[in-house]
Amino acid sequence: ERAPKEKPTQPALRQARQGPTDEAQMAAAAALARLEQKQPRARGPTSQESIRNQVRKELRAEATVGGSTEAPGSNTVPEAKEEGSAHLAVPGVCFTCPLTGATLRKDQRDAHIKEAILSHFSTDPVAASIMKIHTFNKDRDRVKLGVDTIAKYLDNICLHPEEEKYRKIKLQNRVFQERINCLEGTHEFFEAIGFQKALLPVPDQEGPEEFYVLSEGVLAQPQSLQRHKEQLLVAEPVRATLARQRRLFRPSPMASQFELPGDFFNLTAEEIKREQRLRSEAVERLSVLRTKAMREREEQRELRKYTYTLLRVRLPDGCLLQGTFYARERVAALYAFVREALQNDWLPFDLLASGGQRLSEDESLAFNECGLVPSALLTFSWDAAVLEDIKAAGANPDSSILKPELLAAIEKLS
Repeated sequence: ERAPKEKPTQPALRQARQGPTDEAQMAAAAALARLEQKQPRARGPTSQESIRNQVRKELRAEATVGGSTEAPGSNTVPEAKEEGSAHLAVPGVCFTCPLTGATLRKDQRDAHIKEAILSHFSTDPVAASIMKIHTFNKDRDRVKLGVDTIAKYLDNICLHPEEEKYRKIKLQNRVFQERINCLEGTHEFFEAIGFQKALLPVPDQEGPEEFYVLSEGVLAQPQSLQRHKEQLLVAEPVRATLARQRRLFRPSPMASQFELPGDFFNLTAEEIKREQRLRSEAVERLSVLRTKAMREREEQRELRKYTYTLLRVRLPDGCLLQGTFYARERVAALYAFVREALQNDWLPFDLLASGGQRLSEDESLAFNECGLVPSALLTFSWDAAVLEDIKAAGANPDSSILKPELLAAIEKLS
């Protein structure tokens, strides 16, 4: 009798099913992003199953294409690069001190400004003390309360110069202690405008107390007190301004490639990696229909992700003008930046984003509201009437339009 054939033995453990690779997940995310763009706005929501079917088709198409796994125009977070790399589009974010004109790294600016303000005491103690009050104290509400109280003291002196009580300020007074003594720079201000400390007797009290007393010489010139009061009221904190780090590059096929340092991002290196992981899960997440509120929340998160943006403008001759901006600056700042570089800065021009969108349609928009963060390449375009005039004059519209000193410092984009 024949023995029954033995069935092939099954392996004790099946090999764990492998998930899609990072490349496949990123390709799927790009496919879904394109799918969303293709959906007509007026059409009602389609079913989740139809979306998944379309995604599968997109993925099959992606699988047949070699090369880069990132679709053009996809919203993948670029990897932050270490400063000092030879391939960085800009070494880092830099600032300019308004007092000294020095160019500073982000980690240098606060200490440098404090040092510059302190050194200013030797030349203009009144201005230096005002800068110290507004800059060294970070609580703006407390600063305003203190400044308003000081202004009230000075107003009383100017309005009642004959009354001695207004020329004396008791240092242990509760209002003085709570509103003024707690602020850095206030004592220097009082001394700079002519107050002197003195121990004076207090009625119904055994020992003397410390007062600020206005000198007689200053009292004879009340207009100086009024001037110092106005200076104090209108002053603002001394802040380093963002350095544009303007650079000009020769025409290059690498114009749209940006390697950015880490300080262009609000995210730490760990957060950027986490963001990449979240995006790699987009296949499952984006296949679920999102409400308008969900989309708006995601858009707001995108807007807050970057602090700075690096922008390049391709000029008619192919050269690239580059500058650094705050992500929340207005588009008008870019127009002003380009205009400063032109030989004829009065001629009208336009700047075009990808797809030919004219930025001049609303110059009050911020760069992060236009999607021009953390970097973007734009195209310079002459106003149509200006272009006709240039051609009619027999000039070459593609010739250089920049100031000679900028052309002398042109670089190769590496």
